[in-house]
Amino acid sequence: MDTKAFKRALQQSDNYHRRGFGHEVEVEGLLQTEYQSDLIGEIRANQNRLERDQVTIRLAEAFGFCWGVERAVAIAYETRSHFPKERIWITNEIIHNPGVNQRLREMNVGFIQVVEGQKDFSGVQPGDVVILPAFGATVQEMQLLDERGCTIVDTTCPWVSKVWNSVEKHKRRNHTSIVHGKYKHEETLATTSFADKYLVVLNLKEAEYVANYILRGGDKAEFLEKFKNAHSEGFDPDRDLGCVGIANQTTMLKSETEQIGKLFEHTMLQKYGPTEFNQHFMSFNTICDATQERQDAMLELVEEDLDLIVVIGGFNSSNTTHLQEIAIERGIPSYHIDCAHRIGPGNRIEHKPLEQDELEVTENWLPDGHLVVGITSGASTPDKSVEETIQKILNLKARVTVTP
Repeated sequence: MDTKAFKRALQQSDNYHRRGFGHEVEVEGLLQTEYQSDLIGEIRANQNRLERDQVTIRLAEAFGFCWGVERAVAIAYETRSHFPKERIWITNEIIHNPGVNQRLREMNVGFIQVVEGQKDFSGVQPGDVVILPAFGATVQEMQLLDERGCTIVDTTCPWVSKVWNSVEKHKRRNHTSIVHGKYKHEETLATTSFADKYLVVLNLKEAEYVANYILRGGDKAEFLEKFKNAHSEGFDPDRDLGCVGIANQTTMLKSETEQIGKLFEHTMLQKYGPTEFNQHFMSFNTICDATQERQDAMLELVEEDLDLIVVIGGFNSSNTTHLQEIAIERGIPSYHIDCAHRIGPGNRIEHKPLEQDELEVTENWLPDGHLVVGITSGASTPDKSVEETIQKILNLKARVTVTP
């Protein structure tokens, strides 16, 4: 399938929309009321610091809603206003935030259900309106909706679309796309749907395994088993790693993406030499600015004298998880929560440890005495959620502190 030609034809269709519908003023007021915070504005104005009795709150310099997320949520709200009576669906969570997605459900936006690992589009009828989330949608999903005669509202983040364009360039030169990402993540699924040949590597360790295979060969059966479900159909490492291009899930750890890119650059240079290198390797800068800014701000935050860090964001949010990774690498106690309701009752917190599927409850997580608490949030977390978390911490600390 010529994915580039399909996407171009779809974008020229009268049933395809990728901008708002003229309800910006109305929607802006709703978004400010539901997601913005006066308290966070005050803290920002005070050099991202808040002092309250036994607690000092330190906010990261950059956190919370990014431009792409704000755009996606705003367009979703505008869609409901513009199509007040039509049935509206969304192919996945609009963003990885439980509160925002629940609000869309309250606005009577239906979410496509996953049945036995596959999305069930059987309830979507011709004439229905379908929103594509900020992470994008696969080419196959877009084709299905187009053929069914749906109105498509595309909120895909432009940074994600930039990665798709890179993958298209790999394909035109018959290069295999090596994607730094999580193969099950909806953004990576969308990105690889634009590729011809691809391989998804989760981290530097997996990338080093692939680089070693390129240079020295190895057990093909072991390779294919190791990357089961993370490569294109019919992928052959002996044949398909001769020419590679680098791409990434935009929410991955920036420093690791850069390391992986450099690793394969050096690998292909070593294998093919400087004269043939450009025929075998392609790389473009597809690291999202917002992801980079939040990670850089977290790297600055962990240099401060903090007692603990709270990271707020959806449990399935990749960019939020990587913020927690930075805290853990510095040995700072950290707690990843998706909303303020995870704090309490009493001096307890329900949180998600890194690389664990199950939530964990920690008792007496706020000790006595003065505390310096670092706080950041993922790109899908509104300021209102950060405010609610801070208020919970302040109220709880006031109760648990023993007065001399």
